[in-house]
Amino acid sequence: MTIHSVHFLRLGVLGALLGAMIPAGARAAASCDPAADGRNPCPQVLQRPVSGPLSEMARIGQAMFHDPGLSASGKVSCASCHDPAAHYGPRGGAAVFLGGEDLTRQGHRAIPTLTYLERQPPFSIGPDDPAAEDAPPPVVAVSGPPPAAKSAGAAGAARMVPQGGLFWDGRADTLQQQAAGPLYDPVEMASTPEKVLDRIRHAPYAPALADMAGVPGQRSPQFLLAEALFALARYQTEDRSFHPYSSKFDAWLEGRARLTPQERRGYLLFNDPKKGNCAACHVDNVSADRLPPVFTDHQYEALGAPRNADLVQNRDPSFHDLGVCKRQPDGEKVLGPYCGMFATPTLRNVATRHVFFHNGVFHDLDRVLDFYVLRDIDPAKFYPRGADGRIGVQDDLPERYCANLDTADAPLDRHPGDAPALSEDERHAIVAFLGTLTDGWKERRDGRGRSAP
Repeated sequence: MTIHSVHFLRLGVLGALLGAMIPAGARAAASCDPAADGRNPCPQVLQRPVSGPLSEMARIGQAMFHDPGLSASGKVSCASCHDPAAHYGPRGGAAVFLGGEDLTRQGHRAIPTLTYLERQPPFSIGPDDPAAEDAPPPVVAVSGPPPAAKSAGAAGAARMVPQGGLFWDGRADTLQQQAAGPLYDPVEMASTPEKVLDRIRHAPYAPALADMAGVPGQRSPQFLLAEALFALARYQTEDRSFHPYSSKFDAWLEGRARLTPQERRGYLLFNDPKKGNCAACHVDNVSADRLPPVFTDHQYEALGAPRNADLVQNRDPSFHDLGVCKRQPDGEKVLGPYCGMFATPTLRNVATRHVFFHNGVFHDLDRVLDFYVLRDIDPAKFYPRGADGRIGVQDDLPERYCANLDTADAPLDRHPGDAPALSEDERHAIVAFLGTLTDGWKERRDGRGRSAP
């Protein structure tokens, strides 16, 4: 693995992970599927980020992360949207956040988690390799047919795909760039460089930041601002709570936990390429260097999520959020084959969330699983009927981009009249398995002192 210190400050965190690496292999053989009693027959040794005291710069970033004084309203901090108690995601069930100067303006998209970003590569268009953690060289313009089908447990097909980057559309490559996005967005923290400068010069952490910025920070406001954003990135990189890898599934990988019968069944369906096929995008393999899975291939998919009528921006019928191809001004021209695609998020802690997809249109996992399985079999469950009585399938994607939709990967490869890839009971089992991805799991013991499911 090549480490790029300029991308997410990986040198600090991942450098400690790279010592004594022994290839761990993937969940490749059926013999490594969960045993009948829920045990892992192939326990592995995982490498996790090291824990230690935060650096001075990270402590400054921690103070900034919780500082509402950086916002125009004086009431919104980074932690307002990315609540530590909610695994650095939103704490409630609102589709989008209300921000701006008076806290009445809707955000444009659902709030993503800030956890498990330390291994996210920068944005690029390149070969599909879900096992790779370093992105291929960027490609400026793309053309050609939509991606081929993906299958859990199979090697990536020879295709070029968008991957990496932060936000739903990959428009930021580093945590520093990501921090500036909501800070200056008029519907989020709604601040300005001038206001942020004034705050970081007078906040309780100002002396420490000035010391770290040194003479260049005294001479250049831009340098001082850059150091402040660097501090935010440093905090998210160093603090273990952003990447604890402490779920029941992690314990199961290490042989310290057993899956319940329902969780075991869900895990097998999650990995079955003809059933859930979830692992095709939400990769659950331990990497060759023993890093725990982050449950994403860092790529993008066009799923055709229904239009969210609760969003003010959607009251304009000509408005469409086109994801990847809106990440840059000429995106529709150079990224047309990827219009309508949004980032595949990590599934870690997904069972604690109440908002799903880029527009927050769904609010529980059962509904999400129903959509994946029944989108094209029973579209009336998700899309509205027009004045002519016809169902407006793909009501949030212009017709010219419907060819970008994923209709090749199970369970999205069905047609009206087909049997669903997953029964309702099987969907419930996958939801049960997703519950094992929640961090903070505590081991339980049975009456004989053995590890209990």
